[in-house]
Amino acid sequence: MLEYLQAAFLGVVEGLTEFLPVSSTGHLILLVDLLGFQGPPGKVFEIAIQLGAILAVLVIYWQRFFSTLIGLGRVPRANRFTVNLLLAFLPAMVIGFFAYGFIKTVLFSPWVVSVALVVGGVAILWIERVVGQGVIESVDRFDARLSLKIGFLQCLAMIPGVSRSGATIIGARVLGVQPAAAAEFSFFLAVPTMFAATVYDLYKHWSELSWEGVGVIAVGFVIAFLVAAVVVRTMVGFITRYGFAPFAWYRIIIGSAMLVLLGLS
Repeated sequence: MLEYLQAAFLGVVEGLTEFLPVSSTGHLILLVDLLGFQGPPGKVFEIAIQLGAILAVLVIYWQRFFSTLIGLGRVPRANRFTVNLLLAFLPAMVIGFFAYGFIKTVLFSPWVVSVALVVGGVAILWIERVVGQGVIESVDRFDARLSLKIGFLQCLAMIPGVSRSGATIIGARVLGVQPAAAAEFSFFLAVPTMFAATVYDLYKHWSELSWEGVGVIAVGFVIAFLVAAVVVRTMVGFITRYGFAPFAWYRIIIGSAMLVLLGLS
């Protein structure tokens, strides 16, 4: 029963944090360590809850993805959206492929996560203060150059604790994108990026994979999907009203608390 409760809790955390600028990977690294959670071998639990979060974006924005799919080659809007998404995904695909080993063996540390949370929070507060409202109000107004720049900024999230959504959203804001459009593009970009990372993780851990504890995996998947769906539906309205400062302060508080705990341990 404890394992199921831990799986549900981690599913909530994944769903809450995957699309907020607070780092889902960082939270999972810290919490799995603190809880002593022992999931199935081969990272299959972590992979499953990430897939749950991806599915939430696909379900909520299914009309956009479906219209893009059937319009490819015929509709300029669909072609432009696809090219921009691929260009934004390209840097993470290339750099992630070559840096995978270093990232997993060196950077996946509670110390790295805690420091990145604090530094990222301070950076968000500073950017919120100096960056204006932005002039690009819609994802449909993105061009190839802007999309590629956001893609390179997304690579900062390869450092656990930085946050993929944080790097893309705040990066887009610096580049002149309004908050709502920045958040939406981050949701869209999460689909190819997270899917590719999940597939690559499966490939790298194929020999270790075990579907023991399928019930625990299912609980985490479903909870992550449901919570992520709520976050995706409400986040644009939240940041339009309150901005990113609440997330920045949260990062600073959690990161600082973890640094204290790590220093005492």
